Amino acid sequence: MANATPVRVRFCPSPTGNPHVGLVRTALFNWAYARHTQGTMVFRIEDTDAARDSEESYNQLLDSMRWLGLDWDEGPEIGGPHAPYRQSQRMDLYKEIAQKLLDAGHAYKCYCSTEELDARREAARAAGKPSGYDGKCRALTADEITGYEAEGREPIVRFRMPDEPITFTDLVRGELTFTPENVPDYGILRANGAPLYTLVNPVDDALMEITHVLRGEDLLSSTPRQVALYKALIELGVAKYVPHFGHLPYVMGEGNKKLSKRDPQASLNLYRERGFLPEGLLNYLSLLGWSFSADQDVFSIDEMVAAFDIADVNANPARFDLKKAEAINADHIRRLAPEAFAEACRPWLQAPHANWDPADFDETAWQAIAPHAQTRLTVLSDITANVDFLFRKEPVEDEASWTKAMKGDPVALLTTAREKLTGADWSSPDSLKEAVLAAGEAHGLKLGKAQAPVRVAVTGRTVGLPLFESLEILGKERTLARIDAALAKLGA
Repeated sequence: MANATPVRVRFCPSPTGNPHVGLVRTALFNWAYARHTQGTMVFRIEDTDAARDSEESYNQLLDSMRWLGLDWDEGPEIGGPHAPYRQSQRMDLYKEIAQKLLDAGHAYKCYCSTEELDARREAARAAGKPSGYDGKCRALTADEITGYEAEGREPIVRFRMPDEPITFTDLVRGELTFTPENVPDYGILRANGAPLYTLVNPVDDALMEITHVLRGEDLLSSTPRQVALYKALIELGVAKYVPHFGHLPYVMGEGNKKLSKRDPQASLNLYRERGFLPEGLLNYLSLLGWSFSADQDVFSIDEMVAAFDIADVNANPARFDLKKAEAINADHIRRLAPEAFAEACRPWLQAPHANWDPADFDETAWQAIAPHAQTRLTVLSDITANVDFLFRKEPVEDEASWTKAMKGDPVALLTTAREKLTGADWSSPDSLKEAVLAAGEAHGLKLGKAQAPVRVAVTGRTVGLPLFESLEILGKERTLARIDAALAKLGA
């Protein structure tokens, strides 16, 4: 393939279940490479498995890509010169190409039964030999074929692998060679005529003129098969070239095991529901096998695109670290413009997240507290518990927080704090701080110990936003009323 060929990459998920972070990492690397090279991003849906594919999952895939901001140049809802972009709408095309492969001798009909295949595989294993297909039907005579068909056997179609090593240069792993005994002939059509992934995936890549196939390491073993198929398709005039391949490293989860789509932390929906920013999640996922620089982990998507090259991807497995993902997301929250942060939090200030009456939401109070919240959040969903004290008639009742804060003589401390706060300047958080500090000093307590009972009395929780700014926004009347309620609860 000539170096001057414009880059064309593809993201081709199957619509089965919820999107997972490993899938998103693959989409991100393809998208970033396309944008870095001013190439084309093709979005294709591999939905030939009618038993597992669903329209709901298809719609989730499109919605997830839109949410992440990973736009595509050809594909669903956009179209393009190689439409349709759903494999379920391309079935006649696959059967036509399979027939061309049969006619040219690149494929043949295999009449072996499942039982016969299993028996021969077991015998090969017992003899210490490779247990792949042994080529029994490669050169059947006309009489043998007639005999099998008289028995009612329905053949599958197998691709005939060359009897020589397959070598290609992986963009991540370097030059790789696979010997013939380890890459046997493989099925491309089922007995019922349905095409298999082994056919449809490379055929679509060939017809859509994909130049770079960037995908997970779990698909590396299928690459020598596809290289051989591409060469056959070139001979038939279906393909123009063999694309470049780059296999992305495994993402490892808990216990140093490969992260599975069944692992809870693999679900993209989990991160959306928790309030990860798309920029924060993509920033972290980009670090699973790639790095921006030795001393910088936080960067914008535009910065990533400018720096990204598939040649810089590391072949070693990458470990998914939720704490680091959260820390990077928190950094991206800090980077938002204040008005953008306030708007990004909106979903968590409404039902079903909000634990207050919608009529009690105060926009002025929200705009006042938002800048203080922005410096404290890890994920956007944290906002609800941090600001509910402003919009509830009474603070939440968190007994663990109450027990932790109301130690020693909380009645005396709260009584003094109320007295000091009554005379404070409520337009100044510093004045409110001085009032609580003075109350603590009157009882031999440092500020940290003194403010804990006040915080729990007013907000219901031991942890929250800056206390004195929170008191200012809540206001004198409501603050003192809550201290009175706490004193009553303490039996004062």
